Amino acid sequence: MTTNRRSFIRNSVAATAGLGIASSFPGGLQAAQKLIAPSDQINIALIGCRSMGFGDLKNHLNIPGVNCIGLCDIDQNVLNDKAAEILKTYNQKPKLYGDFRKLLENKDLHAVIIGTPDHWHCLPMVNACEAGLDVYVEKPMANSIEECNLMVKAANRYNRVVQVGQQQRSGAHWNKINQMIKSGRIGKLRKTNIWGNFNYGVGQPIVADTAVPAGVDFEMWLGPAPSRSFNPTRFHGSWRMFWNYGGGLVTDWGVHLIDMALWAKDITTPPQKILATGANISFPNNNHETYDTMSVIFEFGDYQVTWQHTAGIQNGPWNKPYGIEFIGDLGTIVCDRGGYKVIPQWDDKEKKGKTEAEEFTKGGENHQEHAQNFIDCIKSQQKPACTPEIGRAVAVAAHCANIAVRSGENLLLWDEAKGKFTNSEKANRYIIPEYRKPWALPKV
Repeated sequence: MTTNRRSFIRNSVAATAGLGIASSFPGGLQAAQKLIAPSDQINIALIGCRSMGFGDLKNHLNIPGVNCIGLCDIDQNVLNDKAAEILKTYNQKPKLYGDFRKLLENKDLHAVIIGTPDHWHCLPMVNACEAGLDVYVEKPMANSIEECNLMVKAANRYNRVVQVGQQQRSGAHWNKINQMIKSGRIGKLRKTNIWGNFNYGVGQPIVADTAVPAGVDFEMWLGPAPSRSFNPTRFHGSWRMFWNYGGGLVTDWGVHLIDMALWAKDITTPPQKILATGANISFPNNNHETYDTMSVIFEFGDYQVTWQHTAGIQNGPWNKPYGIEFIGDLGTIVCDRGGYKVIPQWDDKEKKGKTEAEEFTKGGENHQEHAQNFIDCIKSQQKPACTPEIGRAVAVAAHCANIAVRSGENLLLWDEAKGKFTNSEKANRYIIPEYRKPWALPKV
């Protein structure tokens, strides 16, 4: 982005401040777009067009002054479907790409959204930063510790605005919870318990490899991951359950919730100690590598965070399938995306609670707010709600949990200054991924 272009975008903050999303503007999005000069509009593109990626794109396109000028995916069927939807809903006709490198050559671009499988987060993000683009990258930040490190370096070296898709950072009720904890509402925060019980993370029934579906560039989908034949249970959506592409529930849902536990203490580095157990217990006939059952303890000095999941079971503590329990000396806050409840500790002597009870039940998903924060920060060049440093700390914590089990060590000690585990060379082998040629880890 040129200096003049950046100045135009900064100056557009005042012009767009009162517009909000399209649904709140009389006449809708197209009417709102007409009020914004072409020089003040932001052109974005999406890399990885299914599911979360496309949802992220739509949230950005709900913001007046944001245009989609490119879609990139390895599946031509997905590209055609999403391009048709963009044309119908937003009256925009993006150019279609099968290779993200070609997309990044588009000189009219200002920012990209990366919604690919996890093993494809690092290279496009680093290349986009090198090209002078701002980036919204889905969580977890990357599929390995070293890739996370390189992405932080790239954002800082090229001075880019990078938002990681941990959208709860932009949620009003999550901010309220954070403020209550830091103001001492529940006293000293001693421990945070997190759980995630979902009906996915269990894989799919084992099936034979098949021919690559028509329209799919499977070699490009594999990218830096090891070569193998096509199997439908390792592709769209279910890739999360295979180590070469994702890390299972702890890196998928876990990062959202672990992020809130770290935010409560403003922690931006990985845990010093990780104790984890995990196994595939309940679905022996399904095709998956990541663990359907897992328990983890993270230690950050005198602060302890726990994570547990049991895939296939859709309930848990406090009658919630997922949630967070912030435990303090004066009370506990139980919360999820729907809201929160403050539960006082009982004072036997005074016969009353040690803090005031409170309940809030009108939360939300916060995807739209997170997209708005990213666009606002492109214009102002301020730090977004979820910086690469935040995304790295949370992703590395989740990866440490998986590595503790995969290495067979269970207990790992992380040295942030050295960037490695101090008690296991076996675990250290998981830090840097081995890229399949001709792909290579980017140099930053």
